[in-house]
Amino acid sequence: MNPSHDCREQMQAELLGRPASVAAQADPLRPLLASMLTGRSLNQGVLTATLGLPPSAFQALWQEYFPGDALQLHNGPGEDIVELDDLLQLLIEYRAGVRDSELWLAHIVAYSCCGRNHLWQDLGLADRSELSLLMTTAFPTLAVLNVGDMKWKKFIYRHYCTREGIYVCPAPSCGECSDYSQCFAKEE
Repeated sequence: MNPSHDCREQMQAELLGRPASVAAQADPLRPLLASMLTGRSLNQGVLTATLGLPPSAFQALWQEYFPGDALQLHNGPGEDIVELDDLLQLLIEYRAGVRDSELWLAHIVAYSCCGRNHLWQDLGLADRSELSLLMTTAFPTLAVLNVGDMKWKKFIYRHYCTREGIYVCPAPSCGECSDYSQCFAKEE
């Protein structure tokens, strides 16, 4: 038995059991938002207590998707990065355009790029498959460009830098990462 895993599952199930709006209930991104909130409540990832969103946007997310008592969330170790607005614009340009939650996720993903771990870890998600689902659902035209199954943060930075004509553009901390040689490795 893994207490951390069990706690995560229970918290996420409680959030998803809340009486959200009809549109929120139908949103395939809702479980991923619940996973990020759960991760933040377990002090996982780099997000702020508002998931990197402006307070008014976070309140809208909470009221529509998870109404009821708020979780006890604290700020993670994330910090603003110079390229935050550029990454946000890139993600907004590639959003599916189907639901408003994609805008929230553009902010959340862009902010999480400030972390020093894999993007799924910096988001506070349970595993990389959740991030892949997030990317293919919220940003499908960007996701299909990742033909080599590159790790997501590295891919986002490489795409951003190529688009901007910046050719010396490592993703944050890649030189320090113990997984550097595995950036294109297949997931097990």
